[in-house]
Amino acid sequence: MNGPALQDRPPASASWRIALPHTVAAVPVARALVRTALAELEHAADSDTAELLTAELVANAVEHTAGDRPIELVVELLPSGCQVEVHDPDPAPPGNLTRPVVGDPDPWQEHGRGLLLIRALSSSCGHRPTDSGKAVWFRLPVLPAQRRPV
Repeated sequence: MNGPALQDRPPASASWRIALPHTVAAVPVARALVRTALAELEHAADSDTAELLTAELVANAVEHTAGDRPIELVVELLPSGCQVEVHDPDPAPPGNLTRPVVGDPDPWQEHGRGLLLIRALSSSCGHRPTDSGKAVWFRLPVLPAQRRPV
């Protein structure tokens, strides 16, 4: 697992939890929730990156888990940044999320870059087992004042 353990995080200043359908229609809904949550509280984490990485997590959960049970999106706005988790019913770890990839992804393939993006653009990421499967998560830090969009 990259970064500090989940138990070490500071208390959340705000959080959202929503069940999403186990279809690709969940991706734009998840992006909109993250965008709205960050804007509503004028949170200083990079919302474009948060949306992109959330879309990757949700798309992976839909594509790589069987069945039609809903997936769950959890967004936490913390004093240090934001954390997004996607819960799905499959207990199997998410591929190479926390392990370095040997070699470059095939540039001609449409798939295979989502976890690479999550590792590269988040301050930390990982996964943990849950009672009903697993949660895959990433964190983004608060942007310094000089890098925030006006």
